[in-house]
Amino acid sequence: MAMVVVATGYGGPEVLSVVDEEPAAPGRGEVLLDVRAAGINPIDAKRYGGAFGADPGRLPLRLGVEAAGVVRSVGPDAVGPVGPVRPGDEVIAHPVRGAYAERLIVPASAVVPKPAGVSWAAAGGLLLAGVTATHCLNAVRVGRGDTVVVHGAAGGVGLLAVQLAALDGARVLATASPPRHALLRELGAEPVDYGPGLTDRLRALAPEGVAAAVDAVGTDEAVESSVELVADRDRIATIAAFRRGAELGIRLLGGGAGADPGTELRAAARTGLTDLVAGGRLRVLVAATYPLADAARAHRDLLGRHAPGKLVLLP
Repeated sequence: MAMVVVATGYGGPEVLSVVDEEPAAPGRGEVLLDVRAAGINPIDAKRYGGAFGADPGRLPLRLGVEAAGVVRSVGPDAVGPVGPVRPGDEVIAHPVRGAYAERLIVPASAVVPKPAGVSWAAAGGLLLAGVTATHCLNAVRVGRGDTVVVHGAAGGVGLLAVQLAALDGARVLATASPPRHALLRELGAEPVDYGPGLTDRLRALAPEGVAAAVDAVGTDEAVESSVELVADRDRIATIAAFRRGAELGIRLLGGGAGADPGTELRAAARTGLTDLVAGGRLRVLVAATYPLADAARAHRDLLGRHAPGKLVLLP
């Protein structure tokens, strides 16, 4: 039997429980993974929090959309984006369902090789944030010489968006609280404190104008300051402020109502991200790790204040 985290109801982290479940053998085009790390993401909390409905027929609800681990066995035609998947391969899997588990059946199409030398925790926390950041920067057409604002720059998506934009040759203005500023400077950004006067502080840093903005935090302040600073609303994107973003006519990305999921772009971005990590050009910052049995505590930390970077479960 294998440990699995499930939500037994809808509500806060108190609805999370650990149960025993034996996965089936992998079918055609599938892989059985011994999970070494599973990234924790806000979308997981939204699912058991009822943001996508509270149908009791969906319970118990499995959580987790990204994992890293070792291939235990494969079904027929288990071919991933870079070729056949074999037992013993160290891999990262995204998108998947139910990653909070000791063992997991995943589509081979979701599996890419884990870079050698990268920790399990970093591997488990790379891909959702990484493909989301890539989608955002692509959508607002960030390129060399652009000045781009990244709101929520110390979160999982924000930290990778900052680095990827800097690698593309952009000037990055990164909004975050003062304790995060030193890290953001280290990653190539110019940090800016959020709060009253944010637009004026950003305008003072970029009097020549701001080309694009990415909102990874979802506050009215983030999207409204972006609209004030960026002339072309098609070059402003949010992954969180769907209601206000729709009202303002900016780009909505991800899984929200009316948003562009970017499915093909995100899938294609996975190997590029692992190459950047393997080459030491992109860092995955892990704020904390937790055993699988402490998933509820991890989610309480997710919903509260925590250090910059990803929270990861280590089965």
